[in-house]
Amino acid sequence: MHDIVIRGGTIVDGTGAPAVQGDVALSGGTIAQVGGKAGPGRREVKADGRLVTPGWVDVHTHYDGQATWDPVLAPSSWHGATTVVFGNCGVGFAPVRPRHQKALIELMEGVEDIPGIVLSEGLKWDWESFPDYLDALARLPRTIDIGAQLAHHPLRVYAMGERAIARENATAEDIETMARLTEEALKAGAVGFTTSRTDQHKTLAGDLVPGRYAEHEELIAIGKAMGRAGRGTFGMLSDFEDEAAEFGWLRQVAKDSGRPVWFLLTDRSYDPERYRRLMDGVRAARADNLPLYAQVAGRPVGLTLGLNTSLNPFALREAFADISRLPPAEMLAKLRDPAMRRLILSQEASPRLLEVLPPLSRQIATRWDRMYLLGETPDYEPAPERSVDAMAAAAGVTPAEYCYDYLVGGDGQRMVYFPVTNYVHGDLEVVREMIEDPHTILGLSDGGAHCGVICDASLNTTMLAHWVRDRTRGPRLPLEFAVRRMTSSTADFYGFHDRGRLQPGKKADVNVIDFDGLHLYSPKMIFDLPAGGRRLVQEVDGYDMTICSGVPIFEKGEETGARPGKLVRSTA
Repeated sequence: MHDIVIRGGTIVDGTGAPAVQGDVALSGGTIAQVGGKAGPGRREVKADGRLVTPGWVDVHTHYDGQATWDPVLAPSSWHGATTVVFGNCGVGFAPVRPRHQKALIELMEGVEDIPGIVLSEGLKWDWESFPDYLDALARLPRTIDIGAQLAHHPLRVYAMGERAIARENATAEDIETMARLTEEALKAGAVGFTTSRTDQHKTLAGDLVPGRYAEHEELIAIGKAMGRAGRGTFGMLSDFEDEAAEFGWLRQVAKDSGRPVWFLLTDRSYDPERYRRLMDGVRAARADNLPLYAQVAGRPVGLTLGLNTSLNPFALREAFADISRLPPAEMLAKLRDPAMRRLILSQEASPRLLEVLPPLSRQIATRWDRMYLLGETPDYEPAPERSVDAMAAAAGVTPAEYCYDYLVGGDGQRMVYFPVTNYVHGDLEVVREMIEDPHTILGLSDGGAHCGVICDASLNTTMLAHWVRDRTRGPRLPLEFAVRRMTSSTADFYGFHDRGRLQPGKKADVNVIDFDGLHLYSPKMIFDLPAGGRRLVQEVDGYDMTICSGVPIFEKGEETGARPGKLVRSTA
C-alpha cells in the first residue's frame, strides 16, 4: 500500500513531456508510480481537473537570515516552492568574525532592504565558518528544503577585515585564503558561490559593497577552487561597464572550474540592445563548450509602492515626510484630512530629499506614466492606458490627485506598481524572449528580500497564471515548458538530481494545482518579523496541496504544521 495516491490528475512531470492523465503514487518519501492506475494508498487525493507537478525549485532567494529562525519561509512556500536557494548577489552571513556581524547586517539591509533590527533580533550567530553556518541551518526543523551558497562579500571581509570594507585589492595571501575557504564551504555542502559588481548594491551607509571592484585574479582563483572541489555554481551580478572584460574573466572561470557560471540578466530601457549583446556573449561561450548561462526573471523587476512601503510617490514631499513615521493608522487618518491632502498635493519633490537619492527614486516622484494600479488581482503586464497618468486624464484630474486618492482609499493597503526593468512598450516580449532562450535559467524571485518594496516570491505562480493561462498581450507559453523551467531546469542546474521530475525513485515533492482557480492577490504589508519588522507578502488561491518529501505541508492554502524540509548539501 502506498502512503499517498494522487488520483486522476493531469500529470505535468517537469521534463517537458506532454501532459498525461493518471495517478501519482508516493511511498516512503519518494515517487513510486507516475501514470496509469496506482494501487491503494493510505491517503487518496482526488485530482480530477487538477494539475499534478513537481514542487518548484526556486534558485534565487535571500532567506539567509530568515532561514535561521523561520521554518516556513513564506511567501515562497505558499506559492508551491519545495526547494529554495539563498546566498545570492554576494551577500550573506558566513563566514563571519564577531566584530563584523554588525557590518554584515548593514550590508544586507542596504543591498536587500531587510530591516537591520529584524536581523539583529533574529540572528543567533551560533556559527563562524561557513560549515558552521550550514550545521546551524541543518539543526532547525523546517517546512521546505533549502540550499545555501557562499557569498563573496562576507568571505572577503572574513579574509581581509577592514581592508575589504574599504574595497582594497586583495593580496596573494588574501586570495589564497578565500580560495581555501571556498573549497572548504563547497565540500561542506555549499551549493554555489555568488558575487556582485554593481553600483546599485550599497551598504546602509551608502558605500559600495566589499567585492565591487575585486580584481579578476581574485574571482578566477575562487573559480579554480570550485574546480578542485568539483561542486557548485558560480553566480554574478554586474553592471557590465566593460562587456569584453567581464566576459573575459567569466569565460576563464567557466574554463578553469568546469562548473556552471551564470549572471543576472534584465532589460535596460536606456540600452535596449544590451540584453541581446549579453546573450550573444553567452552563445559564443557555449559555442566554445563553456558552461555560461544567464539567469532571468519571469516578469518585470518592479517596485510595489504604498503608504507603508519603503518608497512612495509622495515620500519626497516635505509634508508627507513629516508624518511618514507615525503609526500606520494614525498616518492614514492624517492623510485623509482634506487640509493635509491639499498641502501634500500643493508641494513638489523636495530638493533636500532629492539630493540624497538615486535617479530611480526621483522617477518614482514624477513618472506617473510608469505607475499602474495593482488592484485586487495584480497585472504584471499592464497596458499603457492603465497607467496612473492615463487613468487620471480619463478622470479629469491630475496624476498626483488620482494616485493620492487611490492610495488613501479603502483600508489604506492599496498599492501601485512601478516596473523598473523588462517592461518595454507596454508588454513583456523581452521577458518571453529571455525565458525561451535555451541558455537561460529562471530565477530572481528574491524571496525574503526587499521587504518594504518588492514582492516577487510569487514568480512561479505568475509563470502559470499569467504566461500559460491568462496572457493577452502576446503569445502564451506552453504549460509543459513553463513547468520544466521551474522544476527540472533549475534543479539540474544546481545538481539537485533527486528532484524536479515526477519519476519513480525521485524525491516526492509535488504540487496539486487548481489551474483554473489559480488566483494571485495583490501584495500586502504585514509586521510579523522579529522586533515587529515589516514585510510584503502575497497570498494565493489554487494550490490544493503541496507535498515535500512525501508529506503534505500545505492543503488548500493552510499550513499543516509538518516539518519534512532539510538542508540540501552539494554532492556534485
